[in-house]
Amino acid sequence: MERTQKIQNTAGSEASPSGRFRGASSFSYPSGGLGGAVATRNACKLCAPLGASVAFKGIRGCVPIIHGSQGCATYIRRYLISHYKEPVDIASSNFTEEATIFGGGANCHTAIDNVISQYKPEVVALTTTCLSETIGDDVNLYIHNYKLHAKDRELPHFIAASTPSYQGSHMDGFHEAVSATVKSIAEGGGKGSHINLFPGFVSTEDLRQLKTIMSDFGIGYILLPDYSETLDNPMWETYRRIPEGGTPIESVKRCGSACASIEMGTVLNKGSLSGRVKNNNLSTTAAEYLKDQFGVENHRIPIPVGVEMNDLFFETLSRVSGIPIPEKYLKERGRLIDSYADGHKYVFGKRAVVYGEEDFVVAMTIFLSEIGIDVALAATGGESGRLAEEIRKYCPAKAGTILAKNAYDYEMIHEWCTANKPDILIGNSKGYYIARDLKIPIVRCGFPIHDRIGGQRIKHIGYTGTQELFDLIVNTLIQDKQDKSPVGYKYM
Repeated sequence: MERTQKIQNTAGSEASPSGRFRGASSFSYPSGGLGGAVATRNACKLCAPLGASVAFKGIRGCVPIIHGSQGCATYIRRYLISHYKEPVDIASSNFTEEATIFGGGANCHTAIDNVISQYKPEVVALTTTCLSETIGDDVNLYIHNYKLHAKDRELPHFIAASTPSYQGSHMDGFHEAVSATVKSIAEGGGKGSHINLFPGFVSTEDLRQLKTIMSDFGIGYILLPDYSETLDNPMWETYRRIPEGGTPIESVKRCGSACASIEMGTVLNKGSLSGRVKNNNLSTTAAEYLKDQFGVENHRIPIPVGVEMNDLFFETLSRVSGIPIPEKYLKERGRLIDSYADGHKYVFGKRAVVYGEEDFVVAMTIFLSEIGIDVALAATGGESGRLAEEIRKYCPAKAGTILAKNAYDYEMIHEWCTANKPDILIGNSKGYYIARDLKIPIVRCGFPIHDRIGGQRIKHIGYTGTQELFDLIVNTLIQDKQDKSPVGYKYM
């Protein structure tokens, strides 16, 4: 009689020995099959070139090229359009069977030619895929050879990021793209008074909020990347192939002469993609590189959500610039704390599940713990293995009660929620089916949000971003209780 062998997932829980599928759920293999293998079912992450494409869209005049099959670029375009509700042009080197066998150099050069002739870009940014990485295509060599053959022509700047889809996540790809941009463009020089601000993968509204804060302080700054306009445009009278906005290349050059960098996020690109490129000494973040190469002081903080983390951000800005915190933000802070008192009785002791990108989950866990919500599960598809460590660092009093899991997928979150019945889900729209099935309220934030308008304009950071999130969470819990009441009520 053939013995069955259970598939173990990365969280240590077992798949069902019955061999049945529940959605894209549990299954088993006969002994000698895939024993010890990891089965991902509805991944809680996206591919590295998608994240890189978002970062490259935050550079002025940039057109990203996906070096791989046309399907990769089509998927990324469609996915980003659904969240940002904007046209997103991303080119492809359009691999065929021939390119897969003999290499994609000719396709790469053709793609560059087409992009330059049709878009007249300031920057061409190439990001790799599973296929091009698997066959070992050297994109930097292709760019070098292209420049040699086109030496009499005026060419755009070129950037290349190594982002194989089979390793890491979209967050790894995002940070690798930012790092590659700085390594390709930044120059040294005498120290200026400006600050480099690396915000990470935040919303377009968050980016606008950061620019307002820097302007209110009166601080010169370089925000990289800045897709606040390129991925959230005003209405155009005529179509523009390359939207206005983005960080100018001239500004990126000045990153090496900044007085300091502020880097938001503590996990960043430390997932499995980082481990892959570490042997080539390429696994530094943009701010780490600037510190190593040009001596630019780096201040790394979690994404500023909540009073405590925003205090840290504003104090860091004030200390680095020598400028006092503007009165406007002290009042915003006071109003936020007052609202904490107003809404405390509705949130205290509620149990939440938070999911999404690692740095997003860390930031939201800090914030929720601050307002009295117990984070029962903090889950991410990221592969750094550092989620629990970062949560322990910033939530030491509650770290023992928070189940923090790397390499989780949505089916694992679903199963955990079914067994443990949390009060609320907080994360992107991909968790909606879990909330619907279990009749749990969900607060949509982070990326992606595909089933609502305005996902790109949700504000998370700053005192006002926290205020909006707090109000949304409290009202979601009140509405859930109101809807489930047998009599309903019109007064809190």
